[in-house]
Amino acid sequence: MTVKKWTYIKPKNLNTTQPEWLISEHTRNIVAAFAEYSEYTESEAVDAFLKNLLTDENFIEWAKNKRNNKRLLKQLGIECEEES
Repeated sequence: MTVKKWTYIKPKNLNTTQPEWLISEHTRNIVAAFAEYSEYTESEAVDAFLKNLLTDENFIEWAKNKRNNKRLLKQLGIECEEES
């Protein structure tokens, strides 16, 4: 008889903070409906969706060309090409 090894649940470690912005009621309704549809929490749905902004090539180019951008690139999780 083979004993199956346990797979433990790992913490999410999201390091969350409360945002300081307002959204329209329409947007709030969209988030609520999508969260219900996807079976994610509203926070998880918004978090996952906003990470799609990192696929915007113009935004990434802007961040890379921004003056003193090393901290910003690190916060965004963008690799900074080292200068030779």
